[in-house]
Amino acid sequence: MVTGASSGIGMQIAISLDQMGADVFITGRNPDKLRETLHKLKGENSKSFAADLTDENQIEELTDMVTTLNGIVHSAGITSHFPAKFISSKQVSEVFKINFEAPLNITNKLLAKKKIIEGASIVFISSIATKYPYYGGSLYTSSKMALEGYCKTLALELGTKKIRANCVSPAMVKTPMLDHTEETISKETLGKFEAMHPLGFGKPEDVANAIVFFISDASRWITGQNLILGGI
Repeated sequence: MVTGASSGIGMQIAISLDQMGADVFITGRNPDKLRETLHKLKGENSKSFAADLTDENQIEELTDMVTTLNGIVHSAGITSHFPAKFISSKQVSEVFKINFEAPLNITNKLLAKKKIIEGASIVFISSIATKYPYYGGSLYTSSKMALEGYCKTLALELGTKKIRANCVSPAMVKTPMLDHTEETISKETLGKFEAMHPLGFGKPEDVANAIVFFISDASRWITGQNLILGGI
């Protein structure tokens, strides 16, 4: 299952897993864009379900729909760029609901419903921001650090079932989310970010390739880790 599969990194993850022979169950908020992703998948058993992951009733329906899973990729997320002194309670709720609470709630419900099989792999998309904080990124960075903490604890709790949990933390990737970032931070700040990338900004395929590794049995001896992408 891949969340946030209607665009950007999530879409490419779904496509790359499909190309490796996986049956992919995709979800995202935008039904039209989600259908576009589904049409790009060649697997006969691939399915989609549009859902707002901040709505617990829709999460309940989503987790009821899926059959047993041997891989989950939590790719859905949003950015936030506000100096700390301007952050409101509403903004905290909005960012944490999608970046932290949604993957936590989905995972917990799937575990409770025994939908995750022994030997499965769970991957969370975090961010390079947890290692390199940036001005105006306190809320976004905090939500991703919470996600990393949850992942590490999950890895400990699920180890006896041979279920792995890992994070992947990309640096800047050329996606619609980056386009949105360019609208909310200065060109000078973005230029500083770009200068930090000796290999340049990444592409969705660069993240998807790492996800394929973590979902596959090639990473069967890795859990509770956070892979930094981007050469920083």
